[in-house]
Amino acid sequence: MSSNALTVIGGGLAGSEAAWQAAARGVKVLLYEARPSLMNGAHVTSDFAEVVCSNSFGSNEPLSAPGLLKNELRQLGSLIIQTADQFSLPAGSALAVDRSLFAKRITEVLSSHPNIQIIREEVKELPKVRPLIIATGPLTSPLLAESLSQVAQSERLHFFDAISPIIDAETIDRSIAFKASRYDDGEGDYLNCPMRENEYAIFYKALMEGEKVIPREFENTAYFEGCMPVEVLAERGEQTLLFGPMKPVGLVDPRSGKRPFAVVQLRQENRFASSYNMVGFQTKLKYGDQKRVFRLIPGLENAEFFRFGSLHRNTFIHSPLLLDPTLQFRKIPGLFVSGQLTGVEGYMESAAMGLLTGLNAVNLLKNEPLVFPPPTTAHGALIQYLTGCDSKHFQPMNINFGLFPPLENPVKAKDLRKRKVVERALEDLKLWMQNSAPLKVI
Repeated sequence: MSSNALTVIGGGLAGSEAAWQAAARGVKVLLYEARPSLMNGAHVTSDFAEVVCSNSFGSNEPLSAPGLLKNELRQLGSLIIQTADQFSLPAGSALAVDRSLFAKRITEVLSSHPNIQIIREEVKELPKVRPLIIATGPLTSPLLAESLSQVAQSERLHFFDAISPIIDAETIDRSIAFKASRYDDGEGDYLNCPMRENEYAIFYKALMEGEKVIPREFENTAYFEGCMPVEVLAERGEQTLLFGPMKPVGLVDPRSGKRPFAVVQLRQENRFASSYNMVGFQTKLKYGDQKRVFRLIPGLENAEFFRFGSLHRNTFIHSPLLLDPTLQFRKIPGLFVSGQLTGVEGYMESAAMGLLTGLNAVNLLKNEPLVFPPPTTAHGALIQYLTGCDSKHFQPMNINFGLFPPLENPVKAKDLRKRKVVERALEDLKLWMQNSAPLKVI
């Protein structure tokens, strides 16, 4: 059923951003938020856009991928980034905020907007009204999740992240790592980092001694075999990994002509072959220890990580199979998914998805063409990943340079390459905004 108003379910960063973008463009918005009548164990207030885990929104360094995403949000007139800048705290190159003042200000802005009607009640099943934005986040209530699963198909709705680290391809030592698939002749689909017995012993000891992230109270830590943390597997015995993610069978190290004692396999993460995933290395190690321990793997001594591994509770859909680049369900026009439900990781990534779904919902109501940014931008790179990656290996993702298309003229120096990618992104975003009249900054 079509409507002259936009319905948004969820008052987190994505839902708040989407509602404000639409309201600021003259669209009436019904914004549903279950809190305070239904709390989820993570939030402690009823404020919109409550930041629950850290007061840091990540790097604000302009030549980093997170910094680029923030600058794009500034160019696009994001409420979330404007408010974060207003209540920022000293944090070096990171953007940190006063969490309480930040959330209270977002709440005040939304509550006082004449085009936004706030409804404080739980939505137990998806309404049939369109356009509709679902932005209920990683802790979506069980009843709504069940309703969403019927739309998404149950096997395409996930409730737990099992994320392996992703490595910058240029930092892998190809004199050690070799291409092969198990039992295949010639080059295969994986890069393989071989280990001798003494190297494995050193690695295993460091893995066991590494400091782990302490689960939050609301998270279910009952792991299942398909996403067991690599260190939890290792706790079962020193040889366990040799029969799991580090099994060497079917592989021959070309340097020795023999089967290695252990192997870490790396799978190409994107079509540009600019990043590789550590197969089976989902982990609860703290980030600093991941870098220290995983650099003990031969071939990864100088590895740079686009993303570290993690395991945590999360609700997200299988976006590559379900969503088009406007973040609508391919088979259900007018039904948008936003924020972490799409499969992005991170506060600013969620806000970015909220901004795009809010703008496209406006376009839909005004019979304007629906749009999405070019893949050379941070917003577009995330969209390209969510809706165009290999669906068999889809995992939630934060913004990183491994998602961007390569430069037309390759640049070897890393710092200069980052600068060129950022400059290209901001220029392409500017041109896109100029050619998309409904998206002009308010």
